[in-house]
Amino acid sequence: MRRSAVSLSVLACAVLALSACKRTETPADAAPPAAAAAATAPAATGDAAVAANDNLNAVLWIQRSQEYRAITEQTYRSAADHLDKALKEANWDALVPEERGNAAKGLKPAVVLDVDETVLDNSPYQARLVRDGKEYDELSWDQWVAEKKAKAIPGVVDFAKAANAKGVTLLYISNRAVHLKDATLANLREQGLPVADDSVFLGLGTVVEGCEQAGSEKNCRRRLAGQQYRVLMQFGDQLGDFVEVTANTNEGRDALLQQYHDWFGERWWMLPNPTYGGFEPAQFNNDYSQSRQARHDAKRAALDYAP
Repeated sequence: MRRSAVSLSVLACAVLALSACKRTETPADAAPPAAAAAATAPAATGDAAVAANDNLNAVLWIQRSQEYRAITEQTYRSAADHLDKALKEANWDALVPEERGNAAKGLKPAVVLDVDETVLDNSPYQARLVRDGKEYDELSWDQWVAEKKAKAIPGVVDFAKAANAKGVTLLYISNRAVHLKDATLANLREQGLPVADDSVFLGLGTVVEGCEQAGSEKNCRRRLAGQQYRVLMQFGDQLGDFVEVTANTNEGRDALLQQYHDWFGERWWMLPNPTYGGFEPAQFNNDYSQSRQARHDAKRAALDYAP
């Protein structure tokens, strides 16, 4: 996500790079909201006085709502309906010009998919964090990936099989680290997702010659994909799954969405993910060094109460 976005300071960029995949929740015994935020809500007593986990409703919605399944299925079904058009148009490309270092015409067709919350559902991991009052950490995440228990997002398997049948390669550009490749590919295969070979997984830490990756941004890996493939579509649950984010602020993200507004539903396909993402740290200046309570308060302060 880029152009016309407000630049982050060097420090903020570094923090953002480290926190791009971070999940945050507030423990059940967290302190009450800050006075400024609390002033807008009535005083609570009894059970209502216990601060709710920030992620409870989001995880519950993903796991139990029919609406979530309807959204993901309609997204992949609509994308499948657009696939033939993309294949027929020789100049169709889902990479932004700045990330296309060579001509796309004549290259093999491919679609780029993020993995987490785009292809695989990690809500059980999120549910464990809610249950235990914990936050995302690399050790527990690696252990979850090793379990290979993530289920396919509703609708993705049908789309992937349809694309594969048309000769389209599926590329998985993920911020799962490269050392998680084997477990990830095994999980994908077990769920029925086409995996051509190990090269279709481009995880965090993939070395791309001549391109310096900024933290967890995916622009270098998209460039690598573009060297061999004409990318027909991209799928993700974060703006950064489609284009580089240069300013993770509300204003920067708004500008990016406006710039590429027409790409969504044609070349880019967004999946819903209310549990984590760049939208959250944008509310507290991308500063994960703050306490969980301070981050919680900043998010409350960002709410629109229509005064």
